[in-house]
Amino acid sequence: MRMRKKKNLIPRMERCAAVHVQDGFLLRGNWRSLLPGARELRVELGCGKGRFTVETAAAEPDILFIAIERVADALVVAMERAMAAGLRNVFFVVGDAAALPNYFAEDEVDRIYINFCDPWPPKRQAKRRLTHRNFLLLYRKVLKMGGEIHFKTDNAPLFSFSLEEFPQAGYALSAVTDHLHSQGPCGVMTDYEAKFYADGIPIHRCVGTKVPWNPPADEQSLPGSPEPVSQPSEGKKGAQA
Repeated sequence: MRMRKKKNLIPRMERCAAVHVQDGFLLRGNWRSLLPGARELRVELGCGKGRFTVETAAAEPDILFIAIERVADALVVAMERAMAAGLRNVFFVVGDAAALPNYFAEDEVDRIYINFCDPWPPKRQAKRRLTHRNFLLLYRKVLKMGGEIHFKTDNAPLFSFSLEEFPQAGYALSAVTDHLHSQGPCGVMTDYEAKFYADGIPIHRCVGTKVPWNPPADEQSLPGSPEPVSQPSEGKKGAQA
């Protein structure tokens, strides 16, 4: 379900100028200037309406969070949440995961969050999945060695696919679970994740850690960059939050 267009989007975006980075390319290699002394730089891909973003940033004020979202109508809600919470350590960019190396320099990022991305179920659309190895190789370009990708989804087939892709792109898997909240709520949830939990839908989660890796000879050069991704969704139910 796509978000309804907001007639007052532009003035709302303008009121959030303090947390809105209009040209992320200009900060490549210098993001920490936004929060001097930041302990880490973390990036969320597809932040949607920003519940996870804002609550996570509020809990760790010494961490710099950069949230990237393609859909401005969702992003403005996330920015308004951050403004209302008075946060100074989170900033937002209208952008695409496929352009990540243009936003961040080599080894600049400590952690990437991917929460409930579009599963793109048709096999022919596999390269659009944010956990396809082509995307994972892009993330390697900006993650420091030992940097992590934290991935959550409600989609079991996508999770199985992802568990195969991570090692193929030079990531060691850990914290793998098919039922994150089996013992009760665990960690910060997105809005849809909270609904899934209330409905008893299992949440799958894993962590992929960038490790030293030599790609197989037949994968030294993968064809092209990943295709631009469409509006992120949670289990194809709409924009994230």
